[in-house]
Amino acid sequence: MNFSEKLRLLIDEENITQKQFANDLNIAPSTIGGYVQGISEPDFETLKRIALYFNVSADYLLNIPENKINNLAEEELLRVFRSMTNEQQQLYIEQGKVFVRANNQLKAKNKVKSS
Repeated sequence: MNFSEKLRLLIDEENITQKQFANDLNIAPSTIGGYVQGISEPDFETLKRIALYFNVSADYLLNIPENKINNLAEEELLRVFRSMTNEQQQLYIEQGKVFVRANNQLKAKNKVKSS
C-alpha cells in the first residue's frame, strides 16, 4: 500500500473529510487532495505532522517495515491496536488468545490423527 492509499485509509478510519483534515493541519484542501490522489507527496515537515495527527510513524506512511515487525500484516495489526482504547485493547487481546487456543487444539488433534 503506497502513501496515498494509506492516507486515504487513515482519513476514512478517522471518519473525517479531506477538507476537515486539511483544516486541522492548516493545509490547502487541494494539497491534501493531491496527496490522496497520488499526484503529489508531502515534504518532510508535513509528513511528520500527518504522522503525529494519526498517531502513526512516518515509516508506516512511507511503507517502510520496522525491523521488529515481520510483515505488513503485523504492522497493520499494531497500528489498529494502538488506535484502540485500553478497554478495546484488552478485549482484542482476549479474542486473540481464543484464536491461539483454537489453533493449538487443532494442531493437537491433527498430531493425534497423524500418529
